[in-house]
Amino acid sequence: MTASIHQIKQLLQQRILILDGAMGTMIQSYQLEEEDFRAERFIDHPCDVKGNNDLLSITQPKIISDIHRAYFEAGADIVETNTFNGTSIAMADYQMEDLAYELNFESAKLARAVADDITAQNPDKPRFVAGVLGPTNRTASISPDVNNPGYRNVTYDELVEAYLVSIAGLVDGGSDFILVETIFDTLNAKAALFAVEQYFDEHNIQLPVMISGTITDASGRTLSGQTAEAFWNSLSHVDPISIGLNCALGAAELRQYVEELSNVVTCHVSAHPNAGLPNEFGEYDESPEVMAVHIKEWAQSGFLNIVGGCCGTSPAHIKAIADAVADQAPHKLLENNHHCRLSGLEPFNITPDSLYVNVGERTNVTGSARFARLIKEGDYDTALDVARQQVQSGAPIIDINMDEGMLDSKEAMTTFLNLIASEPDISRVPIMIDSSKWEVIEAGLKCVQGKGIVNSISMKEGEEKFIEQAKLVRRYGAAVIVMAFDEVGQADTRERKREICARSYKILTEQVGFPPEDIIFDPNIFAVATGIDEHNNYAVDFIEAVQDIKQSLPHAMISGGVSNVSFSFRGNNPLREAIHAVFLYHAIKAGMDMGIVNAGQLAIYDDLPEELRERVEDVILNRRDDGTERLLDIADKYRADGSRSVEKKEDLSWRELPVEKRLEHALVKGVTDFIEEDTEAVRQNAERPIHVIEGPLMDGMNVVGDLFGAGKMFLPQVVKSARVMKKAVAYLMPYIEEEKGEDDGGVSYNGKILMATVKGDVHDIGKNIVGVVLQCNNFEIIDLGVMVSATTILETAKKENVDIIGLSGLITPSLDEMVHVAKEMERLGYEIPLMIGGATTSLIHTAVKIEHNYHGCSVYVKDASRAVGVAQSLLSDDLRDDFVSKTKADYVDKRARHKGRKSSRRQLKIADARANKTKIDWPAYTPPVPKKLGLEIFDDYPLEELVDRIDWTPFFQSWELAGKFPRILEDEIVGEHATQLFNDAKKMLKQIVDEKWLKAKAVFGLFPANSVNDDDIEVYTDESRSEVRMTLRSLRQQTERPPGRPNAALADFIAPKDSGVKDYIGAFAVTAGIGIDEHVERFEADHDDYQSIMIKALADRFAEAFAEVMHERVRKEFWGYVPDESFANEDLIDEKYQGIRPAPGYPACPEHTEKALLWELIDPETNAGMTITESFAMLPTAAVSGFYYSHPESRYFGLGKIDKDQVEDYAERKGWTMDIAERWLSPALSYDGDD
Repeated sequence: MTASIHQIKQLLQQRILILDGAMGTMIQSYQLEEEDFRAERFIDHPCDVKGNNDLLSITQPKIISDIHRAYFEAGADIVETNTFNGTSIAMADYQMEDLAYELNFESAKLARAVADDITAQNPDKPRFVAGVLGPTNRTASISPDVNNPGYRNVTYDELVEAYLVSIAGLVDGGSDFILVETIFDTLNAKAALFAVEQYFDEHNIQLPVMISGTITDASGRTLSGQTAEAFWNSLSHVDPISIGLNCALGAAELRQYVEELSNVVTCHVSAHPNAGLPNEFGEYDESPEVMAVHIKEWAQSGFLNIVGGCCGTSPAHIKAIADAVADQAPHKLLENNHHCRLSGLEPFNITPDSLYVNVGERTNVTGSARFARLIKEGDYDTALDVARQQVQSGAPIIDINMDEGMLDSKEAMTTFLNLIASEPDISRVPIMIDSSKWEVIEAGLKCVQGKGIVNSISMKEGEEKFIEQAKLVRRYGAAVIVMAFDEVGQADTRERKREICARSYKILTEQVGFPPEDIIFDPNIFAVATGIDEHNNYAVDFIEAVQDIKQSLPHAMISGGVSNVSFSFRGNNPLREAIHAVFLYHAIKAGMDMGIVNAGQLAIYDDLPEELRERVEDVILNRRDDGTERLLDIADKYRADGSRSVEKKEDLSWRELPVEKRLEHALVKGVTDFIEEDTEAVRQNAERPIHVIEGPLMDGMNVVGDLFGAGKMFLPQVVKSARVMKKAVAYLMPYIEEEKGEDDGGVSYNGKILMATVKGDVHDIGKNIVGVVLQCNNFEIIDLGVMVSATTILETAKKENVDIIGLSGLITPSLDEMVHVAKEMERLGYEIPLMIGGATTSLIHTAVKIEHNYHGCSVYVKDASRAVGVAQSLLSDDLRDDFVSKTKADYVDKRARHKGRKSSRRQLKIADARANKTKIDWPAYTPPVPKKLGLEIFDDYPLEELVDRIDWTPFFQSWELAGKFPRILEDEIVGEHATQLFNDAKKMLKQIVDEKWLKAKAVFGLFPANSVNDDDIEVYTDESRSEVRMTLRSLRQQTERPPGRPNAALADFIAPKDSGVKDYIGAFAVTAGIGIDEHVERFEADHDDYQSIMIKALADRFAEAFAEVMHERVRKEFWGYVPDESFANEDLIDEKYQGIRPAPGYPACPEHTEKALLWELIDPETNAGMTITESFAMLPTAAVSGFYYSHPESRYFGLGKIDKDQVEDYAERKGWTMDIAERWLSPALSYDGDD
């Protein structure tokens, strides 16, 4: 017999119910073999079935029944059916898809029989069966292919279809509950719950539903990235009897997340943790007694209604848990406050105390011409940047609309949402799925794991369609925007708006069962000031309807498309912004909760000119009959959109300002033309020359710093500002020096910061930019340059009495050097804060490898824009202590999470990884023979031949301007500044080429080669291959790869020696930095950081372009394996050609010392004027080096993390100790080398 929901709810109020323990752990104890799993029925099954535990319900029913009985006898109230993998999707691994219904039916039937038998022995303690729906082995939110983030190996509909079959078996077999458990992807769970509700609806039954998710590691999130509260928000729509967590973590680690759930959910709370964390053998050691202590404390804290065990737990664990909680009161249900609880990866709750919610609307093809163009062109990467910018700008929800005549809207919506799911910085917020087509909305709902908003449904097609769509929205787990639109048409008056919304509310709450807090009305915002008198009251009607709805329809919310109200003034953006600001001011006061409007088109109500605000308000509030005419009278006065074509003349009106304001203008705009004249004018009126710096100049730089911090200036502008400041200071220095004899005359700075690129590293563009930005904010900078030893850094810091030390590095060996500096600071008793930055550094590396080695404060600084805030916080008496304590606590947390994450990585033994190497049919392949073996040298390559091959996107990135070239020049936010920067770059580029500022040199060589011992490459002295010149070592991916994907090593792309196939390899080194130093010195002598950084950035671009040109010529001429190749430069940048040129230190071969062999092979020092440091950084820094591979299947890849067995193997192959190997391989280690 199955239990009633009422009976179960009564028990849950009386005591904590006990769930069973691990089925798999118990099955393993039987040590079953293949024949045990097959039994007679499946003796001829075409594939192995050992490990298919669910099959044992058919082939070994006594074992499964005995396990259920053991758990009941240990004290369990509920046992779970043996159906964790019982879907057709998971059964496909065993070619047993057709068994799905039978497996679920038989499993439920077995558990039901044992439960009824035990209940009959003691009717006062009824026992229950939870029919389990497992997660399947597919993920609807995550791509199994890292190279294709939008790909899915299962659809929502396929999951629903599979789950329906399983549910039928579980229900027919006698389950009391449906338990959706071990949820690592919430979208899979939403599909399972959709199927559950569909099945219940179709069969007119109702069973209680239990939900249990899995926090996969110490990050506190599911595998698909959701927090515990976001998980609840996503699934609460099914009104489960309980929600909880299981698997992955032991009780100690899981506690905080169970507590989090118990503080927010309005249903009962369950938990079944593992018996601790697995040991090095993958086994669970935590004893029943230890586990029970944790669980008892949970119960005492009021977290639990249902508790059991997962991996590693046995009947002994369940007995100990049952005994521990026997006298503890169950968790008390929380009251439903009727707050709208939305989610992406993170929760977003709208409460009565919430501020107005501005929905990001730039990802709407009907509202953004740029976004529409990107989608139509298929440029989803840049389209994702648009979404990302909205989230980064503070949009708590983003509206996505793909309704465009030239688009397959359904496909575009699905593609974009799948891609967003792989971008956690975007998908952390809820999605508003916006379409006038129901099939597009439904397609979108099948892609979103969080709880989003549907925009929109209405009664325009009648009540029946409205109810049908509302029920589906609810079943998919979304909130809904309801338009004030019925069979008659759109509501345009206050009365019609109120009438339609009230009717919709009654239907939704009373017939559909829709929670009122998830209903968001859009009472229609229409354009005002159209010249038609009937339209004059539209804004007033909306505002008054908002008040009506908020007063009469409890918990419902109000939204609207704000830009509609100003439609009459399209083309006059300043006026539209003013209309939006005034309209929102009054609508929000009336109770409007959210709206869709471009945040960039919002003025501040109080900042509007009084004349403009008054006349806009006359229109919005319909206060005057002539309001429209009066607003039109002044409209052109506020038009500033640049739409009129006028000849651009230099505006020198600022020269009429007071001289202090002229200095400020020059600093903000980066104008040097009048700086000495204006500086002298201020000096004449100043008591002392130092006062010019401390007064007007620093005032101006403070404005620059504020604008940069607010995102209203960009890095190239700030560097230009610094140039102006330095020129002014240089002009004043003789006067200041002259005065020093009288008294100290020194400048008062915010602090003194020492900056250095660490020993072995020669890269300094990023460091120089950070230094400039800090100088702009009145910090004194002592820049020690590049390749600076720890001793020099620390001695100088002490001598100069600096306040902060800043370390920079680009190559991976620099990470170890930074660790060394931190350890030295600890050993020598320093207290100075340490700032860490550079391309190779990261927040997690700073937290895990650096911070704990030094008791002082170590802070990661991502880029120049963050450096000022960090420095100010470290040196502020008011902010320092709180900033340091929070930073240290955050890094402690990140170290703990890092350790937690490591345990979840699936790594192969190196032997197994080699067994899954890239499969190439070598006997069927003939490698191309180079036209000429040996070296080719280019002493002075024409720069003009490289210009057209420059990839400009990284150039803008070096200036911290994000976007792809050339579209960045049209970007809504940085386009103007990027264009100015590009023009300056082209001007210098022409000088570099015409005046031969730089010299480009190169050397490359082609050599006979074969791979040996899987991962090594022998390079031979000549074609006889009788003498090995050197052996190159490659590393192999060890992380388990998706099906059909190899564990690659670069050696895979060279023919194995034992194949008898003769292959070849190339090596190259190019530079475009010869001669750069004299120009850098010239610019720095002129205090021109802007030009100094510019020439370094351009030299880097020339070097990369040179590397591309040389690789192309090698492919077409010197090796000649694709003589007819013809690609556009964009295709070459996208690496669509045959062959690769990986470099030591980069993802496929992150170990730098192989560069020494490259230097030995082609001697770039003699042949191209290039040297390497002890850490294998190249000089000049504008340089590229690496190896050439020709095979058509050769490809770039990231090594990922490698295990100790490969490190030991690599050390032996290199003739290293493990200490040396772990130092050079440190960034790639899957374990802590210093553990």
